[in-house]
Amino acid sequence: MRAAFAAVARDRAGLAADLRARGEQAHAQIVEIGALIAADPALLDPALAAIRTGADAVMAVTRAADAQAAVLAALPDADLAQRAGDVRQVAAAVVAELRGAAAGGPGQFGTAAGGPGQFSTAAGGPGPFGTAAGGPGPFGAATAPPPEGPFILVRQEVDPAELIRLAGAGSGSAVLAGAVSVGGGASSHAAIVARGLGLPMLAGADPRVLEAPAGHPAILDAVAGELIVDPAEPEPAAVMVSEALASPLADGIVRTADGEQVTVLCNVASAAEAKLGLSGGAGGVGLLRTEIPFTGAARWPTESEHLAQLVPILTGLGGKSAIVRLLDFSGDKVPPFLAGAGRPYGLAALLGAPDALGSQLRAILRAGRGGPVAVLVPMVTSADEVTQVRKQLAEVAGAAGIDPPELGIMVEVAATAAQAEAFGSLVDFFSIGTNDLACDILGIDRADPGAEPALAADPRVLALIEHVVRAGSEAGIKVSVCGDAAADPHVLPLLLGLGVRTISVGAARVPRVAQWIAATRIRGQDVP
Repeated sequence: MRAAFAAVARDRAGLAADLRARGEQAHAQIVEIGALIAADPALLDPALAAIRTGADAVMAVTRAADAQAAVLAALPDADLAQRAGDVRQVAAAVVAELRGAAAGGPGQFGTAAGGPGQFSTAAGGPGPFGTAAGGPGPFGAATAPPPEGPFILVRQEVDPAELIRLAGAGSGSAVLAGAVSVGGGASSHAAIVARGLGLPMLAGADPRVLEAPAGHPAILDAVAGELIVDPAEPEPAAVMVSEALASPLADGIVRTADGEQVTVLCNVASAAEAKLGLSGGAGGVGLLRTEIPFTGAARWPTESEHLAQLVPILTGLGGKSAIVRLLDFSGDKVPPFLAGAGRPYGLAALLGAPDALGSQLRAILRAGRGGPVAVLVPMVTSADEVTQVRKQLAEVAGAAGIDPPELGIMVEVAATAAQAEAFGSLVDFFSIGTNDLACDILGIDRADPGAEPALAADPRVLALIEHVVRAGSEAGIKVSVCGDAAADPHVLPLLLGLGVRTISVGAARVPRVAQWIAATRIRGQDVP
């Protein structure tokens, strides 16, 4: 039991080190969370106690994980409750190690013969349609061959570490084409990794998918939210979505079918994503998420730690612009040192912690000397919050002997959007976060599987977006949309019709979104 937990912790720590060596800092931080959980006595000790009383090892791990996951799942913050999935993912890996050891095999990522084992363990452990608690999946014994060609990974809870490993395995003819998760949502770690890798992923799938036979043809349409197993007319080409697309972008600029100019930027959290976005034609980074590498942190990041994350991304932009968002420790991105009932998190925690904001601002200015950099404040609800950030930014820039960079705010709270004109004189730009804004307006939890980008097409959401665009125009400041709705083929034309002319989308979506813009005609059309 101890060896199995240690092996999982060691495996994830090693993968994290490899990711760091490749400059993929954000993915490394996510994988490291699994290593910390595997090394935590809170999960190991109850499992050891159970086997000492004669319990089956697999059941002992499963029950210990279920107990820990239940504690997390019961937290009042639904986004934070999704972290229960991290515990279950580690437990599944430990079970795979136990079964592999029992069969004399190497564990969850290989067969007894040492070959690829994406869909089975050395002992025939949980396949992609089975869970850690459910024993062997339909793939059956360890002799099941690895998949040939593209395959879709299906799990009760998709493990981000497994997703990264399979996506970069390059073993034989097996190619990871997408993933399906019964648990989790669009803000889960696995979903973040999938977006960065450019992989389609369906979260919140019908649990009956776990009963589907493995090895059968299937079509994953993540846009429609469908996994079709044994389709009447198989379309193998429909599974392959990673082919390069011809992009109509030129330095981030694309024109609609009737000549309107639109700027396309990319959302990133790592150097790899930034490289992918720029290669697709993005004109720069419209949203750099700085909190992702620190979601497992035990304290506020230091200036040097911020620099280690920012420098590889900003220096790789070749002088193109970047909008760097301040730490947004909210939702399922609340690190351990901020977790706990009654404790402040998000912007309030950042502004209240001694030098937490100053350390990040100094790092942003130092790392961004090679190109235009702007600062973005998340989840703003009051003018006082903006004033505090503006003051510290001026002090940090003055100490560095440079002019302060532009300062903008995320418009992702309904009340802030409704008062957009009151913020117009305080900032240099608005960045509309449609994910949180739509959920706030419609009263939907962001962790809900139904919280999809298409919600921004609701007339109530569109009305507030139009209000923000108009307020920005009257104040003479720039307005962009950085939420996932900008990469939704049904919502994007509506945003353009409302006057949005700068969007920022997931790095892998840049070429496709540019094609949609080029095919859209705006003038002469009414917007609902």
